[in-house]
Amino acid sequence: MNESSANYQNQAPLVSFIITYYNLPVDMLHECIESIMQLPLQSEEREIILIDDGSDITPLNEIIDYRDEVIYLRQHNQGLSTARNVGVDISKGRYIQFIDADDCLIKGGYEHCLSILQKESPDMVIFNFTREGTDVDTPYLFEGPVSGTEYMHHNNLRASACGYVFSRKTLGELRFTPHLLHEDEEFTPQLILRADTIYSTDTCAYYYRVRENSIVHNDDTQWKIKRLDDAEYVIRQLDHLANTLASSERIALQRRVAQLTMDYIYNIIMLTHSEQQLEERLTRLQKCGMFPLPARDYTQKYKWFRKMTNSKTGRKILMRILPLLWKER
Repeated sequence: MNESSANYQNQAPLVSFIITYYNLPVDMLHECIESIMQLPLQSEEREIILIDDGSDITPLNEIIDYRDEVIYLRQHNQGLSTARNVGVDISKGRYIQFIDADDCLIKGGYEHCLSILQKESPDMVIFNFTREGTDVDTPYLFEGPVSGTEYMHHNNLRASACGYVFSRKTLGELRFTPHLLHEDEEFTPQLILRADTIYSTDTCAYYYRVRENSIVHNDDTQWKIKRLDDAEYVIRQLDHLANTLASSERIALQRRVAQLTMDYIYNIIMLTHSEQQLEERLTRLQKCGMFPLPARDYTQKYKWFRKMTNSKTGRKILMRILPLLWKER
């Protein structure tokens, strides 16, 4: 590292926290910002960037108390991917943490992640979510370092881009694809493959708030079709990328593609309840060599699902039992 690079590292904040906001209750935004402010970071060690993706009413007047702590930017509504990309492009931190404005960080758990960053300087720290509230008992253990390729060989990924803190140098020129509902599914495996050193911890460091009217709980038919179309786009893109990689990386990404394809088939059943939709979409996958699912010993669930989807009878059974199993949960 040359002298100018070292000076930049010393001057740059440790972490840029990029909050994306769109038409949410302001009290949730307050809670989100406060969860960052309570971390044991000096003001020069943190950078809080709030991207307002064209909300009907700006929250700016409601966050006036944070005017010296938050960089606020308002844009025309362009979606989560573009909002995150804008945040990345204006940020200066050595590490980046995405946060949805209706969620927040868990102080004890995230302090543990910061400790790993400060002691080990890894490319990424992967942590756990909780939906049970912010007052949780959590383990302070961690594993690593491993490369991103090795991590993907042995783990089913949690795709959410809020589920890890990562270094700017690992990100490079990688960005989210605009207007894509499954932007995290495409982004996360590519980012992980770029990482040379990953630490993972069972610590719950992020509170994910479940809201009935959130984007993942939308019952609109056109939205369901777009969700499926975007999922198909992502698996095709990742499959194409896998075929360009060296052997170890290719095998790691193919595992992820298989898992996403299994999830895609499951969602066809659950979102459409249509045998015709299922058969039409599977035929498209078959034409590009992505169905049937590859014969791999990934998990028992994967092997069972692969066996069931390999025959029309099995698919008919899945069409009937999966919605019933969901209702019983």
